[in-house]
Amino acid sequence: MGFDFGHFVELLPDINTAFLQTIYMISISLAVAVIVGLPIGILLYITDKGLFWENQAVQSMLGFIVNLVRSIPFIILLVALIPLTKAIVGTQIGPAAASVSLSVAAIPFFARIVETALREIDKGVIEAAIAAGATPWMIIKDVLLLEAKSGIISGITLTLISLIGFSAMAGTVGGGGIGDLAIRFGYYRYDNTIMIATVLILVILVQVIQILGDFIAKVVDKR
Repeated sequence: MGFDFGHFVELLPDINTAFLQTIYMISISLAVAVIVGLPIGILLYITDKGLFWENQAVQSMLGFIVNLVRSIPFIILLVALIPLTKAIVGTQIGPAAASVSLSVAAIPFFARIVETALREIDKGVIEAAIAAGATPWMIIKDVLLLEAKSGIISGITLTLISLIGFSAMAGTVGGGGIGDLAIRFGYYRYDNTIMIATVLILVILVQVIQILGDFIAKVVDKR
């Protein structure tokens, strides 16, 4: 059985609901990743050897935690975080529950991207700011974030695309969204129409996000 357009139209309400659930999940997770991951990424950079807040103990501890979470496959992370998820949102299924695991997975991912973007900054710029009497906060706000904003925006784009893939995986454990629809209707019921439709939706969503992200990154890149 191939793609049945009539069947697709019948499923549009379910597809629309699943799409909105996916947007809900990735929006919350991206917001948490940026709010928590950005300062972690900055700390990973400025506490490194030779930087103005050098602290090897903090740098090593943060690096270990970030690497530990990143090394856990997402499907295992989903299961491992069930107690935390239930404590935060009161349930282990649905988009809100999936957002907890998605956020935990996205924070270290984005933090490393921020750290990498900061490492591309010419250290001479930082040294010049220190020589001019800039405080650490001023250096972070007016030098580091300003110089690395294009790389950080590219990192947000990459994180968002990764979250789309993770959110589809969350559907395997009742997380809702496009992945859940594909599993329940497409896989379990051998419905090729819904499988093709969900794949196309995810592909288009990723392409749109990538194009917009690349465009914004180029606009803000002053190099």
